This record gives sequence, structure tokens and C-alpha cells, in this order.
Amino acid sequence: IYADPAKRLELYFRPKDPYCHPVCANRFPTSTMLLKVKRRTKKKKQLDSEEEIQQEVQFEMEILGTVATVYKFQGMSDFQYLAMHSGPDGKQTSMYDKVLMLKPEKEEFFNKELPLYIPPPIFSRLDTPVDYFYRPDIQHREGYNNPPVSGENLIGLSRARRPHNAIFVNFDDKEIPTKPLDAAVQTWKKVCTNPVDKKVEEELRKLFEVRPVWSRNAVKANISVHPDKLKLLLPYLAYYMLTGPWRSLWVRFGYDPRKHPEAKIYQVLDFRIRCGMKYGYAPNDMPVKAKRSTYNYSLPITVKKPVSHTVSVHDLKQGLGPSGAGTAKKPASSRYKLKESIYIFREGALPPYRQMFYQLCDLNVDSLQKIIHRNDGTESECTERDGWCLPKTSDDLRDTMSLMIKQIIRSTRPALFSNTTSSEDGKEQLAYESGEDDDDEEEEEEDFKPSDGSENEMETEILDYV
Repeated sequence: IYADPAKRLELYFRPKDPYCHPVCANRFPTSTMLLKVKRRTKKKKQLDSEEEIQQEVQFEMEILGTVATVYKFQGMSDFQYLAMHSGPDGKQTSMYDKVLMLKPEKEEFFNKELPLYIPPPIFSRLDTPVDYFYRPDIQHREGYNNPPVSGENLIGLSRARRPHNAIFVNFDDKEIPTKPLDAAVQTWKKVCTNPVDKKVEEELRKLFEVRPVWSRNAVKANISVHPDKLKLLLPYLAYYMLTGPWRSLWVRFGYDPRKHPEAKIYQVLDFRIRCGMKYGYAPNDMPVKAKRSTYNYSLPITVKKPVSHTVSVHDLKQGLGPSGAGTAKKPASSRYKLKESIYIFREGALPPYRQMFYQLCDLNVDSLQKIIHRNDGTESECTERDGWCLPKTSDDLRDTMSLMIKQIIRSTRPALFSNTTSSEDGKEQLAYESGEDDDDEEEEEEDFKPSDGSENEMETEILDYV
């Protein structure tokens, strides 16, 4: 907790009780000293037994050091919930021995008749008292009717829509946009006020001329542009595909990849690193660690949320953009650039995340490119699942990439594969890895969920624009 200034110190009154709600302490800077005090007591006996024994007390103090940080418990501690049951006579009986499984139990333990016990799904996020000023009901005149309610003044459950003015296209849509929305043009013209922004616009135009379809991460790896400005620039030059083989990608205005077989190389591949003992290593043995995990989950009350800074058009013009006068460690040409590994797959290198969205042209491995170009010149139909590729091309690519990643992990951590078969069984391993049994493969695909460490680019990007 001390290593992370954004976390609060938790105190559990009953550490062995899983239903115990913690009390949280806030972190404060201080300038105090840590003292070590010794109290020595020396007794003196008197000659006369009737007199009391006198005690001589001495104190010794020593400064051990200074204290720079303290934690103060300032919140309420009455948010507690016990596993108790009220009987007909009002007597409370404990249910911990009936609801907590402290050891492996037999079937009888689960078939016992117990009173209904449902702990609260969530406690209050506030642990400090807040004054609430109640307002009296407004008294209207007779005959007054409330005005009709419109959607503009309702408090919704979701956040407000962000005015980035992107155009979304589904695979089934017949027409594709040829120009941006007027609002997108006005927004970008309002922000694009310096030569650096105009240079970035020209660089992105050239990228779309060379390659009509790009992912956002690929753009970030080729152009140094502030993320908030990129959100405004992309809808100005391209539209966003929601479904189909080019989903989560930005396509140049006027270009329809469904009508051009050469757009096959720009299709997206949703690749996820396979974990599990079936593949020879557990999730914890993965060199690619998860970005987020349920094991490290923190309750909302245990995290101090920093004050967010709202990005305005003025900020984008002044300090937040590449032309800002802030002191940056990196030069403006590479300040916001990502590494190439964020969108390119190379042989012998592990992906940065457990889930990656690759474009087929960015799979820089000869064996993978052979799989992609198996039907060059014979493409007849563009389907929503496989695009211009042969059926199950994505499955073949995933199997080959998974085997390559397994070999990388084998070379870096040979102890994980000490009990596996020898390299002579390479063909058998490949068949086992790819899952030639169609039923098993389909079942795996249905049950597979994104890993905790995945950076779901598609979902994140849609949320940015809607």
C-alpha cells in the first residue's frame, strides 16, 4: 500500500471473516520524528517495614528517524455485516460454521437446510458523513401540469456521448461514406491551428494513400500525435468498420474493401495467446503477464481517484498538442509514438498483450503469409467471417502462431516443458496444438473468454466515439 500513493490502507476488525468490511485510512504527508522511549523503574526498600516502598523512575529517549507519511482513519467503521440469523424469539445465532467451508466437505454439507443468508452485493462507496440538505416539495398553483420530459434533461446510466463525429459502417451496409461529417470537419479545423497539426494531417493522408485500411495502434506507431487529437483527426479522414473481416479498423473515405480482393491483406485477425495445461504451461507461467486481474481487484472505496483534467479545445491548441510548450523528455517527432510490436507480429518475439488485433499484412512471417495468399487470383466472394480468404484461414493462422509462441516460451523457460514429448513428435504436437478434432475446436471457441490482460482495442475504440 505504501508503494502506491493512490491506495488507502485497509484495516479488518475480523481478518478471518470474509464478510468483514474494512476501514480505510487516507495517506497524508507529515514531518514528525519517531522516538524510542525507555522507562526504567528502580525500587528502594526502606528500613522501616511500615513505610511504603519508594520507586525511582527514569526515562531515556532516542530519536530513531523522521516520518514523512502517516495514515489516518477518518471514516466510519459501522459498515459491518455478520453471518447471523434471527430466531422466532429474537435470539441471534451464528451461521459461520454453516456457510464457510474451511475444509473439503462431503455432499451432506451442501444439502443441509439453512436459513436464507444473502450478504449485500456492495457496501456504500462513502465512508465519511455527508450533509444532505433536503428540499421541501414545491407548491404549484392549481391547474399546473408538469412539462413533458425530454431525453435532454434526463440523468442516464451511461456517460454522455462524445462529439467525435465518427461514421460507423457495418459489413451489411450497401453504401460506404465518401466524405466526413460536416461536424467532424469543423471540429478538426477548430483544433488544427498550428503547422505541427497540419503536418500530422498530411502524414496521415499519405498513410491512407499507401494503405487504405489502418488500425489505430498502427497509426500511433507511425505518427507522433497526441491521442486526443488523433480522436478528432481519424473521423476527418476515414470511417470505422464495426463488423466483418475489417472490424475495428479505419478505412479511407471512398474505399470499399468488400469490392477489392487485394484488400484481403488488410483484414483483421483477433489473436489471443492460449493458456492452460493443455498447451504445456499455466496462465501464471506466461511471459506475457496480464494487465488486469481479478486477484488484484480493489474496491472503489480503497482507491483514491485522482482529479481528472478535462481536455478542452483550448488545451489541445495550447499545451496538450505536439506543439505545446511543455518540457518533454522525448522529441516531438516520437513523443507519442508506440513501438512497432504493438501492431506487427515477428518471428521470435512475443506479443505485448495476451489479446492482439493484427492486420494480415502485419504478420511478418513467411509461413503465415503463405497461408494468407493460398487463393491469390481465385477470390470469388467476400464473406463476413473470412473476407476474401479461404474458409478457416484465421484458425490456421492462430494455430501456427500459437505453435510459434509455444516454441518461444520453450526456449526461454525449458523447465515448463521438461515432461513434454520430444521434438521428434513435431507433427503430432502441431496436430495437438491446432486441434484437428473439429468438435473440440468449436467447443473451445465457444467457451473461450478474453484474458484479463487483453487490451480490447475494438471495444475501447467504440466507447471513445459513442
